[in-house]
Amino acid sequence: MELDINDLRELLTAVNETNITEFILKSNDLELTIRRPSVTTDGAIMANFSGISADLASTLSNPLIPAVNPPNPSTLSSTPTPATPSSPPVPPPLERRFADIVSPMVGTFYRAPAPDEAPFVEVGDRVRNGQTVCIIEAMKLMNELEAEVSGEIIEILVSNGEPIEYGQVLMRVNPS
Repeated sequence: MELDINDLRELLTAVNETNITEFILKSNDLELTIRRPSVTTDGAIMANFSGISADLASTLSNPLIPAVNPPNPSTLSSTPTPATPSSPPVPPPLERRFADIVSPMVGTFYRAPAPDEAPFVEVGDRVRNGQTVCIIEAMKLMNELEAEVSGEIIEILVSNGEPIEYGQVLMRVNPS
């Protein structure tokens, strides 16, 4: 595989425009690793652009995450609030706990392996741990997403062909 400077620029721009924090490309004669800037505890952006040209470094060095200012101590109240007599804690209502199937990446959600085929799962279907439940297309790659629990699909929250975000809940499963 051969990458010229324009291919590399496009790849860096594509990674910069997503929530991807690390991208690794491997082929027989090439290994490329791109890591996004990380944020320190004080909100400053830390980035390592060693080994790339200055114009490529400037492509990635734009501020991605604004700095966070700590609260002003003068605005904080120093007077304690009076304690109120406490009543016994009320237990939370009993509710069923469902397992969420969440997106591990940014991409496009597909319910079926092909447009003319049946969906992997429907509401009410039973799934088992490791069973494919959907496909997420990211950067022209199709990624199968598998259930991490066995149970019944009780809700599908995303429409076919819809763009999805990292960490977005796609489906809910009633574990069995």
